[in-house]
Amino acid sequence: MIWISGTSVMVDDQEKALQFYTQKLGFIKKTDIPMGEHRWLTLVSPKEQNGVELLLEPLGFEPAKVFQKACKDAGMPYTAFEVDNVKAEFERLQGLGVEFSVEPKEAGPVMFVVLDDTCGNNIQLVQTL
Repeated sequence: MIWISGTSVMVDDQEKALQFYTQKLGFIKKTDIPMGEHRWLTLVSPKEQNGVELLLEPLGFEPAKVFQKACKDAGMPYTAFEVDNVKAEFERLQGLGVEFSVEPKEAGPVMFVVLDDTCGNNIQLVQTL
């Protein structure tokens, strides 16, 4: 049996990402281990504190920087997170100063928005309708 225990998002600044992902998106810090100039820094959803961990992966590899920039410039989300209510999250996050490249939009059985995580990524929030 195979399962996902963790995934990652590349960030250009781990501390800035920690602040954004906890204070704006509402994740909870789970692990913070110093590893030289970077950290093993993981977050979890408050809804699933023993669930999948999100690693804030330091962007230290030049090809990764090129890939991240290409995705961002193309408007492509790096990853997606599920929410209960896209419109409510959009309003809440807009009130916190979060910038969006796509406002709430329906696409078949889902509604989504795309936000800027301030760390080099477009992030999609998705609600199944």
